[in-house]
Amino acid sequence: MTHQSAPSRGLSRPGRWARGAAGVAVLFLASEALGRAEIVDRSYLPPASTVVARAAELFGDPDFLHNVRVTLTAWALGLAIAIAIAVPLGLLFGSVPAVNTGARAIVEFLRPIPSVALIPLAGLLLGSGLGMEVPLIVYAASWPILFNTMYGLDDVDPTAKETLRTFGFSRTQVLLRVSLRSAAPFIATGVRLAASIALILAVGTEILSGFGEGLGIFIASASNVPDGTRDVLAGTVWAGCLGLIIDTVLVQAENRMFRWHFALRSGAS
Repeated sequence: MTHQSAPSRGLSRPGRWARGAAGVAVLFLASEALGRAEIVDRSYLPPASTVVARAAELFGDPDFLHNVRVTLTAWALGLAIAIAIAVPLGLLFGSVPAVNTGARAIVEFLRPIPSVALIPLAGLLLGSGLGMEVPLIVYAASWPILFNTMYGLDDVDPTAKETLRTFGFSRTQVLLRVSLRSAAPFIATGVRLAASIALILAVGTEILSGFGEGLGIFIASASNVPDGTRDVLAGTVWAGCLGLIIDTVLVQAENRMFRWHFALRSGAS
């Protein structure tokens, strides 16, 4: 008689947090040691404690917090517009094969174009500030939402759709009652990926454009000042913390809203 071993369980949530904290601690200590040993000049790599202290100090700087709000405003607007555009398009492409086939060439042409490559053109046509940042964020953030919506529609149980059609429901009703509900967890994953991309674009656009307001402008301005590395790294810490907070909030919301989806997935496996 063969003995089947029980499936291995993943790390618990405290275990994952502990591992993450350990990784951060190792990175912090290594950076601190390099800075204190002056293996690298402190003007290029200050000790981690100095950077963290400066990042905490910036929390009380109204001008810096204004820059953070400007970046988060561009992030939120761009992500919201991307969701409003990409979800309906994904539903259309995923449910109407003829439209999908007709638009495929355009999509495959536009998708590989890096958003940062469009920054000079956007700056010329749209100027600075939200008018330039938001369209670039929308462009970059729409792709993961669009494709995850389409993948979600491919995962819909065909029996459920046929059952509703048998009872006389129209294609639109089937789409809203069955397909959209089934695709919702995939859409949420796309939104979470797009949120990270949107923040990267918001900060990156500000850094590369070199004018206006925002967290990226703070980092870019600090890089042009003698001994400004501490501020550059402190601003980078803020950008990383914002990304971590956003991702954590979205993951928790996804787990709460779509607990049934993950239960079905774990039961199927």
